[in-house]
Amino acid sequence: MLNREISIKDKPDYILLTIILLLLSIGIIMVYSSSYIWADYKFNDSFYFVKRQVLFAGVGVAGMFFFMYIPYSNWAKYAKIILLVCFGLLLIVLIPGVGLTRGGAQSWIGIGAFSIQPSEFMKLGLIIFLSVFLSKNQKYITSFKKGFLPALLLVFTAFGLIMLQPDLGTGMVLVLTCMIMIFVSGARISHFIGLGVLGLLGFALLIISAPYRISRITAFLNPWEDPLGDGFQIIQSLYAIGPGGLMGVGLGNSLQKYFYLPEPQTDFIFAILGEELGFMGGTLLLVLFILLFWRGIRIALESPDSFGRFLSLGIVSMLTVQVMINISVVIGLIPVTGITLPFLSYGGSSLTLTLCSVGILLNISRNAKL
Repeated sequence: MLNREISIKDKPDYILLTIILLLLSIGIIMVYSSSYIWADYKFNDSFYFVKRQVLFAGVGVAGMFFFMYIPYSNWAKYAKIILLVCFGLLLIVLIPGVGLTRGGAQSWIGIGAFSIQPSEFMKLGLIIFLSVFLSKNQKYITSFKKGFLPALLLVFTAFGLIMLQPDLGTGMVLVLTCMIMIFVSGARISHFIGLGVLGLLGFALLIISAPYRISRITAFLNPWEDPLGDGFQIIQSLYAIGPGGLMGVGLGNSLQKYFYLPEPQTDFIFAILGEELGFMGGTLLLVLFILLFWRGIRIALESPDSFGRFLSLGIVSMLTVQVMINISVVIGLIPVTGITLPFLSYGGSSLTLTLCSVGILLNISRNAKL
């Protein structure tokens, strides 16, 4: 049970809130700068994407402040219902004629211009449920049957449904986030070694089972082998970052957004930022993300109960994993995965759910001894 002191303190972590608003502001500026050429060409409106991003940001910020004032302990009460709804949405999106296909994945549910991505909801829903499970069963986590296996089955059931879409990138974020939570809860290293071996075999099977994944691996190893096909995105991304130099070519002056880098306002927005703002701009963005990680970890460490600690850890781990994967893809360290950059990439479900997630984190910070 939460003690009485939790309901008395009411000041959120203003440093974290400032970092979030700065990242969001940079994101809106970069969405416009990276997209206005493509938006004008496709929709005859250079403000098409940024107008929608501002709308998404407005809804997300409203959600962030709303969740910031909902006691985080309430999420534990409804964790099962939230998880069941998330599983239901993952099943609905697989129904032919209901799920919408974009970028080769049947990952969306929507009517007209309004759509949601159920896998984004699952990331947060599973973090909430797993936080409850770990806080109640932490003493059993060293037992494979009583602690480790039940958590594992839950995570990989969600991962399996996401892979049916298929959406390997989101699945990777979900699995890595949950593995961090389980590891920190005190699970045995030997269990993770065994899981790692099985994971490598499973990952190999996933790659072999889909030709497009093999082509992505090949393009990653040698993008110049198919510069106009599978290697195109990574080559154009590196062409964007390379000329940026120390200070960049100037905000709005990117050349790669002129139909070289496909839809640069989404997964590869960091490439345009690197081209226009250079090494200094990219470093500033990374510093903001590092500060966000630092504040999130502090909130987790100072949370008044185990549920708050696991929930904080899960949210900040999800954001950190997503940032690391996205930027690694953009600079050519790992194959293309289709992961957005939190707070910056264009997109409704991703941005709104990210802001709502940090709203929960801010609520926990109101009760943490920072």
